[in-house]
Amino acid sequence: MAKTRIYELAKELGVSSKELITVLFEEFGVEAKNHMSVIDEEDAELIKELFAENKSKENDIVEIYEHIENESVNKLNKKKNKNKGKNRDGRDDDSADDDSVDEVIEIENTIVVKDLAEKLNKSSVEVIKELMFLGVMANMNQEIDFNIAEKVIEKFGAFAVLKEEEAGKLGEEIEVEDIQLEDEEMKKRPPVVTIMGHVDHGKTSLLDAIKHSKVTATEAGGITQHIGAYTVDVNGQKITFLDTPGHEAFTAMRARGAQITDVVVLVVAADDGIMPQTIEAINHCKAAEVPLIIAINKMDRPAANPDRVKQELTEHGLVAEDWGGDTICVPVSAHTREGLDTLLEMIVLTSEMLELEANPDRRAKGTVIEAKLDKGRGPVASLLVQNGTLHVGDSIIVGTTYGRIRAMIDDKGKKIKSAGPSIPVEILGLSEVPAAGDRFNVVKDEKTARNMADNRKEKIRQESFTASNKVSMENLYSQIQEGKVKELGVIVKADVQGSVEAIRQSLEKLSTDNVKVRVIHGGVGAITETDVTLATASNAIIIGFNVRPDNNAIAAGEKESVEIKTYRIIYDAIEDIKAAMLGMLDPEYKEVIQGRAEVRQVYKISNIGTIAGCYVLNGKITRNSSVRVIRNGVVIFESTLASLKRFKDDVKEAASGFECGLSVEKFNDIKEEDIVEAYIMEEIKPKQI
Repeated sequence: MAKTRIYELAKELGVSSKELITVLFEEFGVEAKNHMSVIDEEDAELIKELFAENKSKENDIVEIYEHIENESVNKLNKKKNKNKGKNRDGRDDDSADDDSVDEVIEIENTIVVKDLAEKLNKSSVEVIKELMFLGVMANMNQEIDFNIAEKVIEKFGAFAVLKEEEAGKLGEEIEVEDIQLEDEEMKKRPPVVTIMGHVDHGKTSLLDAIKHSKVTATEAGGITQHIGAYTVDVNGQKITFLDTPGHEAFTAMRARGAQITDVVVLVVAADDGIMPQTIEAINHCKAAEVPLIIAINKMDRPAANPDRVKQELTEHGLVAEDWGGDTICVPVSAHTREGLDTLLEMIVLTSEMLELEANPDRRAKGTVIEAKLDKGRGPVASLLVQNGTLHVGDSIIVGTTYGRIRAMIDDKGKKIKSAGPSIPVEILGLSEVPAAGDRFNVVKDEKTARNMADNRKEKIRQESFTASNKVSMENLYSQIQEGKVKELGVIVKADVQGSVEAIRQSLEKLSTDNVKVRVIHGGVGAITETDVTLATASNAIIIGFNVRPDNNAIAAGEKESVEIKTYRIIYDAIEDIKAAMLGMLDPEYKEVIQGRAEVRQVYKISNIGTIAGCYVLNGKITRNSSVRVIRNGVVIFESTLASLKRFKDDVKEAASGFECGLSVEKFNDIKEEDIVEAYIMEEIKPKQI
């Protein structure tokens, strides 16, 4: 990834390196050593946006106060002129300037309609009427934001000013991202490992064996009921494990933009082999592009057959290292602790290859693992610190909620005062319960956190009214043109495995140079909410053959705007994808000549231009045609028609053998005997991929 030095960025922004270093520390909690320190190009763009936003706000405020100052001067001058302009009889001189000065009304970020009416010295009914004209339905006790209030105030001939303490906060949304400094600023951090696999294949038992505690003893029926995070020490090196109830939470977090896992350990029972949830977990890991380690568990069972597991893995594109592939497979037993040391060594080795680093000397950021409302303690959230160090007393913004950390508890139940990168903690002090996968950032104070949370809520509310950007067969081509989609992700569900494989192979053969068709997941059974979650995370569409979505899947699909297509015939499914693929290809056009007309007489009309009196030789001339003017067989101008008339009436077309009057857009040098040729560009629909 490209790097940018502090002094280069400072020069581009028009500030000194010292000022930029100060901004980095105050806004991002990052202490840059000197002007030669470097940051990622992506982070440099974030800083540019921040500077641009602040500059815009400063300019707006300066303009506002300059306006107020100028209006005050004008008002004094007008009063003087009025006094000078009085006649002896006390009447105003007609030459005196009697224009009124706009009233300046100072308001906050939001204002109640009734209060706004009072400031304007108008009735609430009048203000509500103006709001209705603006398309805003509000009663006298409802709040409106500054932008709407400003328009209403202008309608009444006044001028709106945002209160100075609020001006710097309007629209402020500082998304603190990971600013990487020079290598010596970064330090090695523990890997975050997620345990996944089919139900009852021993995920929690394996983790229990690793950390030498009885997690399963507290679980109902021995099944993991929540997301837990635990840190274990392996030969002086820490590893953080996330124990999830399958792949659902893993993908739900990814769907919310929280890519918190560094390595996935996929647990497969040696006596059971690859099961449906195992396949789903594999596909979810592939979609997330996370390194995968296979733990072949239950090797102590008499029916254990690791070779069978490795054989079944090859059917899903995973070839074990001892079979010539690159997938790490470790035979283990949670019961006898066989192979656990090897598994941990493989995790450490894989994490070393990833070169995981973080900067502990900055304000903390990370992700919510789980959250709940505790009757005695209030909102409680389990967080995973991904960068920086989190301290008791820090003010944080978490998704759309905020708070100040009152207490912090580690995975062993002990109260702690700080937590560094890759360390999971439980915190108290939030105003509301956040959602799993929400990102958190430490900010300078609780007031800033509250304002940012309010802005995020408003942004989400506004976005709910806008159209979805989820991919569908209809909008896929436009999204590819805009660079949003490079491939068509598809999830296939069918009634039998044979149909899944047939559809998978047929769809993947449709890939072209422009876009790749990739079947992210294929499975047997009804379309479920889990499929919708995966489609949301991967921006994919769902195709069902002889199966239907359940109620939860339908609701989730509507909420997340995921397209679900169901078919009874495989051929229809393939044809629909083909149609979408054809839409992705650049369209071809051909020119179709509509008609030709000869200019018989030219009229020059002031304020209008040149009008050509024409006779249509053949075909027809239509109002929406493109035209070219031909003189002596040479094209001298191409444009569109500005007008088309028969006698004094505007017409849509003039047919062969009739006379008409026309004018050509942006062309007045038309002459008698010129030929006006009308044509349209017609799209040729591709016949094959």
